[in-house]
Amino acid sequence: MDGILHPFGSAGRTGRRWSSPFGRRRERPTGYLADDAPAPGGVRLQLNALQALCRQAFAVRLAAIAIGAPFAMTNATDGLPRYGVLAAAVLGVMGSYAMLRDWDRFGPRLLAHPTLMALDLTFGAVLLLTASPASPLAYATVCTPLLSGLLYGWRGAGVFTGLQFIVLLTVFRAWEHRPGAGANTLLVAGFCIGAGIIGVTLRNLMFRFGTASQALSEATSRLAVAEAVDSERARLAREMHDSVAKTLHGLALAAEALAASADGADPVALKRQATVVADAARIAAAESRTLLSDLRRHTDLTDPDTDVLPELRSMTSDFEARTRIAVVVRHRGANPVLPGTAAHHVLAIVSEALENAHRHAGASAVTVELDVSAHEFSLHVRDDGVGLPTPATPATLAAWTRSGHFGLLGMTERAACVGGLLALDRSSRGGTEVRLTLPLPSAALPSPPTPQEEAAHA
Repeated sequence: MDGILHPFGSAGRTGRRWSSPFGRRRERPTGYLADDAPAPGGVRLQLNALQALCRQAFAVRLAAIAIGAPFAMTNATDGLPRYGVLAAAVLGVMGSYAMLRDWDRFGPRLLAHPTLMALDLTFGAVLLLTASPASPLAYATVCTPLLSGLLYGWRGAGVFTGLQFIVLLTVFRAWEHRPGAGANTLLVAGFCIGAGIIGVTLRNLMFRFGTASQALSEATSRLAVAEAVDSERARLAREMHDSVAKTLHGLALAAEALAASADGADPVALKRQATVVADAARIAAAESRTLLSDLRRHTDLTDPDTDVLPELRSMTSDFEARTRIAVVVRHRGANPVLPGTAAHHVLAIVSEALENAHRHAGASAVTVELDVSAHEFSLHVRDDGVGLPTPATPATLAAWTRSGHFGLLGMTERAACVGGLLALDRSSRGGTEVRLTLPLPSAALPSPPTPQEEAAHA
């Protein structure tokens, strides 16, 4: 539709070429015609709104012709003039009704062939010449500049408004003897000018709004893609830090121990350290495969709900066996059943807190507490280590991240991913305390077991 909206000739060699959906190329108007806004590509909302306005204009024109045709028939003389007026009225009504009822079929033809608009103007001229400028048919002529402005822009509005002025002048000469003919003609001429300006203004406003909306939509899409890429990069960084990076760090420590024990040449120690290195390498390979599988799976799959408590007990048992640090798990309230993604992030936060207690705090005991209420999931991890060197503020967190310590940042990001809140502080025993609070819908929590169910289970 956009290329046909300037069908009146070329703007000269200085104009820019632009394409038409009907296969032709037009010159982009220059000078005062450069204010014509091209139709935005790919935005149908503004084009549909413009078509609706055109159909409404044809509806008004149809009503005006239907009301004013009897005036023309009354003033027409018998014989051929009466049949001519009747034919003009029928053709004018049929044309307006066809545009109103089936715009999708006839609208493109009107856009491609502006001479059809001139033919419709001729029918209106015949009726107006017979009916007088004081009849309702005079106001049907106002629709022609309005439609030309909506469809063809400034050039079309100027051409058809000029033709309409010629028709009005001819009608005035034929009816100047009638009182009020001059005033009515002048009034309709003013309406024609205003209608043409309004049509072009509405057309340009719609197209410029469509272009701006399209640009805003594209910018929003680019921002959404960039945000998704950043989010995925952060997720990969967290997963690698909490899985492969930790395993490789343990593998490096085991390799150093193997190198140190090689000096004594104790076969038993060498075999034990080599087994540790091999196990760490296999774990790293398994974690890498898991990470790659997670990248390749469909993102629309929903993970099933997970009971956090058994997974947490299994994790702490493995940690206790590996580090010889005592871990106590306490649970209050309902069963901590969370969506799969939320459970994954909660377990990863606990794992990171345990590893920090082992590597950095020098702790000998860790306590993990779960408290599940009707609307909140609460997790506390406390150790008896040396505690944080400085209070965990956003500034200190950024400083630790710049120095290469990404664990606390990953914990904070994981809490944000599930809509929770993470707090790091010194515990009352002097160690470090990690607190995670996660709001939960009450319907998602299973009801706590009754005393009878507990007795039956026992």
